[in-house]
Amino acid sequence: MRTRRWLAAGATAALLIGGASVGAGGAASADTAQPTVVSANPVDFTPNIKDGTVRGVAVIGDKVIVGGSFTTVIKKNVSYTRRSLLAFDRTTGAIDPDFVPDIDGEVYQLAPGPGHTVFVGGTFTHVNGAVQGGITQLSTDDGSQVASFAGAHLNNGTVRTVRTSGPWVYIGGSFTKVNGQPRTTIARLAIANGALDPNFDFTMANPTSTASGLKAMKLAVSPDGTKVVVDGTFTTVNGQSRPRIAMLDTSGTVAALANWRTARYQPSCPVDVYTRGIDFSPDGSYFVVVTTGGPTTSFSTLCDGAARWESGATGTALNPTWVNYTGGDSLYETSVTGAAVYVGGHQRWLDNPYGHDSAGAGAVSRPGIGAIDPVTGKALAWNPTKDRGHGVEALVATADGLYIGSDTGNIGGEWRERIAEMPLP
Repeated sequence: MRTRRWLAAGATAALLIGGASVGAGGAASADTAQPTVVSANPVDFTPNIKDGTVRGVAVIGDKVIVGGSFTTVIKKNVSYTRRSLLAFDRTTGAIDPDFVPDIDGEVYQLAPGPGHTVFVGGTFTHVNGAVQGGITQLSTDDGSQVASFAGAHLNNGTVRTVRTSGPWVYIGGSFTKVNGQPRTTIARLAIANGALDPNFDFTMANPTSTASGLKAMKLAVSPDGTKVVVDGTFTTVNGQSRPRIAMLDTSGTVAALANWRTARYQPSCPVDVYTRGIDFSPDGSYFVVVTTGGPTTSFSTLCDGAARWESGATGTALNPTWVNYTGGDSLYETSVTGAAVYVGGHQRWLDNPYGHDSAGAGAVSRPGIGAIDPVTGKALAWNPTKDRGHGVEALVATADGLYIGSDTGNIGGEWRERIAEMPLP
């Protein structure tokens, strides 16, 4: 019990673990840094998505691209049919009449591409009538496929997570072949032509259970492009122990497994597939992982919480710098801005290491959405409150504010159905 209390205490001074000091987020790099916490009052102009769940958001130029499992969106009492993808104006919320791509499945995540393009990952097998499974690049002008990338596809399975960095697009999910070549759960493709990179080839294996299967849930790329962190149901990578999470070294021509391992995600939670969202800080010095898992009294687990990890740490028995537990409610996504670590799911509380599906000593109410101090690991005062539902599955920080995608409507005391933006003050 002492170990968990120490990790969750979040003293006002920085904690030191394994010699790594905790510092504030630095200047923006590949991720968006923000100077302060966003407003608790959402903007008034976002459209209302009437069904399903928003799982992905990408801001590209003057457009916001939204992905998920929806079919209908309403703006100014006008209803639009949009299956799994839509675009709206980032300053007015007006629905883009020209961006109407036809995909035959759900969207799990989006990533900005070069120019006016977006990468889309999901369960689909066809795009605009053409065979292209799991991953595609679309023009944000008219929803057409980018011809140079149209040959990239999964031969089976689903893309759950997609990120871009430099000349590459990284994908993770439940597949075993990409472009006809063996790749299990994770791959790297050239943005220029969709070619599979032969120098990025990892064997993820030994899933946590037969029922869960083998999959990558989320991945993140450091702002300088030299590190990739991926989580999922694997327990080994290239034959080495990496229970549920691994860091990959992408600094050289040939990507390699990094000397970074923790056993803290090895214990089982009541829900087996529990590692979820990952995001690096804008300066790349640390990253945060959020989890589901269910209520547990085992103080060795990281179920239902957010944990900060130092990017530069090395070794085989690493521990998080801090952990903020919800007390038994799921967190699905996180966004790290330097000023805050935003976390979303269907949680009721933060600062709740002693809760067991209840509010324990020190717990603070943060329904659906919350913000954590990057240094102390304690909840910040920011508390717009949100309908919980299944929960928040998309958090994207931009120069304007924070976009929140979910399956519910009320946030900050206002009705913002499934998509909301909390602006910077």
